[in-house]
Amino acid sequence: MKDLIKAGVDEVGRGCLAGPVVSAAVILKKGINLDLLRDSKKISFNKREIIYKHIKNNSYFAIGMASVDEILNLNILHASLLSMKRAIEKLTIKPSITLIDGNFAPKGLKNYKTVVNGDEKIKEISAASIIAKVYRDRFMIKLSKKFSNYAWEKNFGYGTKAHLEGLKKFGVTVYHRKAFKPVHKILSNC
Repeated sequence: MKDLIKAGVDEVGRGCLAGPVVSAAVILKKGINLDLLRDSKKISFNKREIIYKHIKNNSYFAIGMASVDEILNLNILHASLLSMKRAIEKLTIKPSITLIDGNFAPKGLKNYKTVVNGDEKIKEISAASIIAKVYRDRFMIKLSKKFSNYAWEKNFGYGTKAHLEGLKKFGVTVYHRKAFKPVHKILSNC
């Protein structure tokens, strides 16, 4: 009998005011330390970096992104699903079943299951949440070097006090989600 190949899929960055939404699809190899895998939000930044390297060395994974323009044109839910679909399609090994965090799945998928709070319940989804989170955090840290007025190296595009103060003082960048309320409000007041 053929082994069941499970892929876990999760996204990060839905609630951010800036930057893309990023998804990861992960198939774990046998040598992975499952005890390290849990919801990325419950792991410190430094520990996530270490676990990320372990997952990279002990899995097959792919990243999918949806841009700020796609978020604006599709809405955040559909852009998230698009980023998930892109990650799944990039996997070099095709899974027997795809386990997706949440209660929505990209259109056209076969053999999938959505799991609410899957990043806490299913190790493949936990691994995907860590891969996606570290990838997106690194992306935002890199952007912060060019756009240093918004503290993205610390808040990764979320609506923290420092980010909102930066928005009010320096305005909106091409990486800001213009339809999101705090950003839209600042644009409306210009």
